[in-house]
Amino acid sequence: MIKIQTPLIVSLALLSGTVSTQAVAQATPTVSEEMALLRSELARLSNRLAELETELAETTEAANEAAEAAATANASAQAANADQDDAVEVEFKGAPQISNSDGWSFKPRGRVNMDFGYVDAPSSTGADSGFNAEARRVRLGVSGDIPGGFGYKVEADFAENEVALTDAIVTYKDGGLTLSVGQHNTFQGLEELSSSLNTSFIERSAWTDAFGFERRVGVSGQYKTDTLLLQGGVFADNSEDLPNGNTSFDGRVVFAPMTGSTQLHFGGSVHYNDLGQGNTVRYRTRPLVHFTNDRFVNTDSFSANSEFGIGLEAAAIAGPFHIALEGFSQSVDRPMGFADPSFLGASAEVGLFLTEGDTRGYKIGTFGRVKPENPVGEGGSGAIQLNLRYDYLDLNDEDIIGGTQESLQASLIWTFTDYTRLLLNYGLLSYDDSALPQADGNGSYDVHVVGLRAQVDF
Repeated sequence: MIKIQTPLIVSLALLSGTVSTQAVAQATPTVSEEMALLRSELARLSNRLAELETELAETTEAANEAAEAAATANASAQAANADQDDAVEVEFKGAPQISNSDGWSFKPRGRVNMDFGYVDAPSSTGADSGFNAEARRVRLGVSGDIPGGFGYKVEADFAENEVALTDAIVTYKDGGLTLSVGQHNTFQGLEELSSSLNTSFIERSAWTDAFGFERRVGVSGQYKTDTLLLQGGVFADNSEDLPNGNTSFDGRVVFAPMTGSTQLHFGGSVHYNDLGQGNTVRYRTRPLVHFTNDRFVNTDSFSANSEFGIGLEAAAIAGPFHIALEGFSQSVDRPMGFADPSFLGASAEVGLFLTEGDTRGYKIGTFGRVKPENPVGEGGSGAIQLNLRYDYLDLNDEDIIGGTQESLQASLIWTFTDYTRLLLNYGLLSYDDSALPQADGNGSYDVHVVGLRAQVDF
């Protein structure tokens, strides 16, 4: 039994091992196969990594391009804004003033003075007494700068339905030096050279009108520092009166120091006018207001070769208070042995602001604009100013009898804003040797005048 079973058992064991070995061989891959699988997976991962690197590079490049484009656009916008800011700048100074960094500027300008009033003179003088009114000034113009230090100003007056050229000037500035060519003011006195927008009364002192001070066509220069002003020029006549033989030489010097908070002003002027042969002069003036054509002092025309005038001026501004004193002497050289007359004008004024914080404006050589501390429209009442003036004019000398005018005047000024104001004036004018005597020949009498002005400028 044992001999038979042993071979069988051995055979069965061998058979079983063979089957198990084949099964294990079939279920477990070989090392080479595993290496092949690993290499395949690594190749797949490498390819995917390469794809991801390519995608990342493309995305980064696109992002960089977008960032560069945004930066370029932003820089262009900033440059455009900077160019626009440099190209045009608009300020408001009563009217738009347009300028740029190259030195160009342009500003429209203008003013309107509407006057109303009453003149009370003795009826037998024949003067046009009673109520009257006029558009005293209606001016329009432009001014501005030109690169290189040059400037311009052109202005005309349209009052009384006529067009009259006031300023037509080209200037050149270099530091404190200014050269001017064209029609502009000559140089006679503080009040004469101060703008009519900034005077204390609706008309200047009588002598400034009587002696014929006006804008003339000429060439002038001035040199200005903080305290010193030198002015001089050579002029023909006003553009409306050209051509003629007039040639005038005018000069002025001003010293304007500050003493503490007080602005002082001292000045003097000289005027020589060569009239040429066969010419005449006439000195006369209206009674404080312009809307009447009556002149109670008047030399009428008389022959003259030349005029020579000397003026003195002084002023002070201390807070709400100001004072101004002026005088001018005008002598005339006459032909053919006639006596040479000399005429005199003088004025003194004081003023006080009744509103707190307000003062009279000043720019070296002239009175400037009043700028209310609390203007109307900004919760304030504007600036209110009271002024008194003594005004004297003597047109009698030698054989010329033009009369004398002596007056006491008062004004109340309400400045609403920098560019609007209302002026109320009263004058008591006393005459001797008046050019408009009464019916009995008496040339000594009084005239009462009331004037009201509404004013706006830009």
